[in-house]
Amino acid sequence: MKNLINPLYLSEEKIKEIRNQFENAEPCKHIALDNFLVDDVANTLFQNFPKLDTLNVKRKSINENKSEEYHLENFHSQFNEMRDFLNTPQMYEWISKVTGIEGLTSTFDSLGSGVHQGGPGSFVDVHVDVNMNPAAKLHRRINLLIYLNKNWKDEYGGALEFWDKDVKNCISKVMPNFNQAAIMVTDETSYHGYAKINIPEGESRKSFYCYYYTPAGKDFVYRDSRFKTRPDESLTKTAITEIKETLKINAKKFLKFLGVKSLDFQDKNKK
Repeated sequence: MKNLINPLYLSEEKIKEIRNQFENAEPCKHIALDNFLVDDVANTLFQNFPKLDTLNVKRKSINENKSEEYHLENFHSQFNEMRDFLNTPQMYEWISKVTGIEGLTSTFDSLGSGVHQGGPGSFVDVHVDVNMNPAAKLHRRINLLIYLNKNWKDEYGGALEFWDKDVKNCISKVMPNFNQAAIMVTDETSYHGYAKINIPEGESRKSFYCYYYTPAGKDFVYRDSRFKTRPDESLTKTAITEIKETLKINAKKFLKFLGVKSLDFQDKNKK
């Protein structure tokens, strides 16, 4: 399969430079890469990005408002080609070299790759991600997000924010500009999210995602996703969020104890 990444990022010298920046980033290991995909691929994905109302998974709660989909066979063929490329040995080798995590692979389910999209008012509160793909028994280590928003304006907001482990300060931001990739470690302190966007009707915040994994070893401990509120949020929302997240996590632990599969582990996109 032909390479879909900008050749600029493929030399050993450049990979070494990227890895150094990635490993020294604060508050968690991350990096943003401009012009990540070759031009024709990025443009084709943008021009054929699915309409917001065609995405089957709607995530709407007190802590998020976005849509997603991983059934890429329903879209332009470039989306499947993109996913296939992100699952090639050459991509696995590249992402491992960039992050310093050996043996990274991905999957073809909803916790592998797909698209995210948010319309006016979309947001995702600060959170850490679930650390496992339970069906595949894999340990989630890296998120790759490729933004596909042309003519995105700063006043729209929507930057990917990286917060300190106490969620008191936003330390770093990545704007969701066209063909920019964000690569980040996902662990118990990699709090991230994006604030409510202010965009014109008909506009949306678009991204292609891919999550990378290593085998879950014998000492692996499952950790669920968890939302936190920003310091400027209301006390009411903060209290509701804390109660909701505590109940969610404890309910999943109880279901696991009973041997019942959590709803979040099921394929919500089945038709």
